[in-house]
Amino acid sequence: MGVTGVFLVAFLIVHAGLNICVFADLLDDADNGDMFNRAAHFMGRHYVIRLMEIVLFAGIILHAVQGLALEFQNRAKRKIGYAVKLGNRGSKWYSRSMGLLGTLLLLFLIMHIYHFWVPSRITGLEPVEGKNYHNLFAEMVVVFSNPVVVILYVLGCISLAYHLMHGFQSAFRTLGVHNQRYLSVIVTTGKIFSILISAIFASMPIAFYFGWVG
Repeated sequence: MGVTGVFLVAFLIVHAGLNICVFADLLDDADNGDMFNRAAHFMGRHYVIRLMEIVLFAGIILHAVQGLALEFQNRAKRKIGYAVKLGNRGSKWYSRSMGLLGTLLLLFLIMHIYHFWVPSRITGLEPVEGKNYHNLFAEMVVVFSNPVVVILYVLGCISLAYHLMHGFQSAFRTLGVHNQRYLSVIVTTGKIFSILISAIFASMPIAFYFGWVG
């Protein structure tokens, strides 16, 4: 769980770096998604990136299977609940709800793949006029014009924030970082990372829906 978790954290950093290119539209009216489309084209055509895409899907599946197995193991070991429930005095609610948050994220990921990965990789999108790459930016404009989709994406990003809030520091603990001095730094870094990365992802559907970009 720790190794696949750290791997997926690295993926989130790369993915956020790519997606934040949509905001070039705010700085240059003539951009019209060109920077994002060129970056997406590079990520979709570079053979190393495509190879890592396979590794990524394997990592996601493995992380999900490991998470479910761990949840079932924990439940099987304690069939009778505690006599006194400590609530947040014992642990944060999101650390006790990793199975639920992970399941919500998996459903969110399936929706995300349906909206963007399938059209981009399988069914095909309209190319940018005069260019040899497709217009994924225009697809985002269409998808995020639906308020229901925007709400679901934002809720998915909130689930991601809470999942990372526990998962980030937990992954490092699993990998052997137990020193109290380092652990406090990791916990703080994890909280900042969780909020920042989730806010970046949530800002995109919001910005498209309200017409700030696109």
